[in-house]
Amino acid sequence: MRSRYSAFAVGDAAYLTATWHPDHRPDELDLADGKRWTRLEILDTGDGSPFHRTGTVTFRAAFRHRGEDYRFEEKSRFERVDGSWVYVDAEFVR
Repeated sequence: MRSRYSAFAVGDAAYLTATWHPDHRPDELDLADGKRWTRLEILDTGDGSPFHRTGTVTFRAAFRHRGEDYRFEEKSRFERVDGSWVYVDAEFVR
């Protein structure tokens, strides 16, 4: 999760695409939206150990856009594909 947040922060679309589940990956990813990511706080994790095939990460992220500060909470689902964890989808908490 932290590596994907960092990829959003630096605009690394290739990394985000590579770590997205192939069945859920968008055709295009536009990171030139002017957001400046400012904070990531991990709130909770579920499963995700070496013995699990799936896991969740609940986090709060903050960003600045057009002079305004925003934050949101999300519960992301991950799945192990070919030995690597990939992002599947998410549910906004608030």
